[in-house]
Amino acid sequence: MVGLPYDVRREVVVVTGAGGIGTAVARRLGSGRTLFLADASRGQLDRTVATLRAEGYEAQGVVIDVCDRASVRKLAETAAGEGPLAAVVHTAGVCAAIASARTNFEVNMVGTAHVIDCFEAVATRGTSLVCIAGVAGHYATLSEEDESALATTPAEELLDLDVVAAAGDDAVPAYIVSNRAVQVRVQAAALAWNLRGARVNSVSPGAVVTAMTTAEADSVYGEHLRKMLDDCGAGRAATPAEIADVVAFLAGPEARYVTGTDLVVDGGQSAWVRRH
Repeated sequence: MVGLPYDVRREVVVVTGAGGIGTAVARRLGSGRTLFLADASRGQLDRTVATLRAEGYEAQGVVIDVCDRASVRKLAETAAGEGPLAAVVHTAGVCAAIASARTNFEVNMVGTAHVIDCFEAVATRGTSLVCIAGVAGHYATLSEEDESALATTPAEELLDLDVVAAAGDDAVPAYIVSNRAVQVRVQAAALAWNLRGARVNSVSPGAVVTAMTTAEADSVYGEHLRKMLDDCGAGRAATPAEIADVVAFLAGPEARYVTGTDLVVDGGQSAWVRRH
C-alpha cells in the first residue's frame, strides 16, 4: 500500500494549566485537534477534561509537575508521539497572593524553563510555543547581567542565582522577577526554535478574571489592583477568552514571522504606569 505524502493524524495541541486562561485557550485552539491538557491538580484537571469532552473536544488529561523536568519531558514526548505538534501553550503559574517567593520562582521561572527546553526537543516545522508571563515582568529593574543570567542559565541552576536570593522571602519581587525570567528566556530560546522551523513567544496579561486574580483581589493587593484598573481607564479586568484570542494569533499562521517576543495584553495598565 502506497503511503500518503503527509501525516494524516490529527494535529496536537498541548495546554499546561487547567485554570481560566488554560481552559479558554483549550477551547480556542482544540477544535478538530488532539488536545492534551496538563495540570498539577487531578481534581481540577478531571473536571475540565470532562467538560471539554462533553463539548466535543478530543481531550486528554495529564497530571504533571512543571517543576519536575522529567514530568515535563514525558508530556512533551507523549504529545509529540500522537501527531504533528501544532501548538504548545504554557499557562501554568502562580502569583504573590497565593504562593511563597520560592514557589513563584519554582513554578513561574523554573517550570517555564523546563517547558521551553523539553518541547524544543520535540518541536518540528510549524510548532508554536506560547508562554503566559505577566505584565509585572516589565516592571522589573534588573541589571543586564541579571537579565542575561535569567535568560540563559540552565534550568537546574536558576534557583541559585543572586537575583533570586535578593528577593528573599518576599513574594512580590519574586513574582516580578520570575515573570521577567519567562520573557527573557523566550527571547533567548528563539534561535534554537527558529532552527527547527518553530516559534516561541510570550504573552504578558495584566489583570484577568480567573480564580487566581480573585484571590489577589481578596488579598492585601486587591485595593491597589482595583485602583490601577480604574486609573488607567480600562475599568475592568480582561476575560480569559480575550487572552485566548491573542494566544490564537501567536499560535496561528498570521504570526508566522513573529517569534522571540512578548505581547503585552493589559488594557493599558503598563502604559499608564510609565506615562501617567
